[in-house]
Amino acid sequence: MNVMRIAVVGATGNIGALTTAALERDGHEVVRVSRSLGVDLLTGAGLDEALAGVDAVVDASNAPPADRDGTVAYFGTTTRNLLAAEQRAGVRHHVLLSIAGADRVEGNAHYAGKREQERLVTAGPVPWTIVPATQFHDFAAMVASWTEQDGVASVPPLLMQPIAPADVAGILAEIAAGAPRGRYQAIAGPEPQDLVDMARRTVEARGHHVKLVPTWSGLFGPEMAGNALLPGDGARIAPTTFDEWLATQR
Repeated sequence: MNVMRIAVVGATGNIGALTTAALERDGHEVVRVSRSLGVDLLTGAGLDEALAGVDAVVDASNAPPADRDGTVAYFGTTTRNLLAAEQRAGVRHHVLLSIAGADRVEGNAHYAGKREQERLVTAGPVPWTIVPATQFHDFAAMVASWTEQDGVASVPPLLMQPIAPADVAGILAEIAAGAPRGRYQAIAGPEPQDLVDMARRTVEARGHHVKLVPTWSGLFGPEMAGNALLPGDGARIAPTTFDEWLATQR
């Protein structure tokens, strides 16, 4: 195996930490990039030093909560800074974690930001792979936590085909170690799920007591109903089921 020096942007986040672990298990040298570790994507401070000698970059970073314009501006600035630093460092492969169906949902601020990231990467100076993933197995509980107040949380009745975070990380590590692939196929878990049911089962498994109210909220409008969040034909199906992931939450 060809040992590589690979930077993981957003290395202290959920997917970033799992991707770092997967790359290190495969024997690669990993450079952790995050603001808490002294690298600021918004200003570019520390980027050149972090990317010195790096062969590939995995961008699993996230944006702080903001409105549509704020999210697009954040992802735009950080992606431009990252790509420019990669070009200066001679990085040969930029891997972007994106969202399956990002082009099908107009109103959501985060999706708009991911579309801006994809646009910049596609037009950018560094050879690239974009990996669109469905929502993660822990997404339902996260949504419930955003809205919980006085023991009640609203959860939209979304249909999705969630994927285990560790499976996402494994695929990102595999792709980062290879040649650029352009737009990769969507990656998804093995079976469709209802978000309200996922939330109910997750909070029960974690011993958390909250009443869940199915409703369309401001974050998730009816344009995300039906098949909008499903991966579509030709997706790469990761092995871990929601039930298998849930068993690790008890």
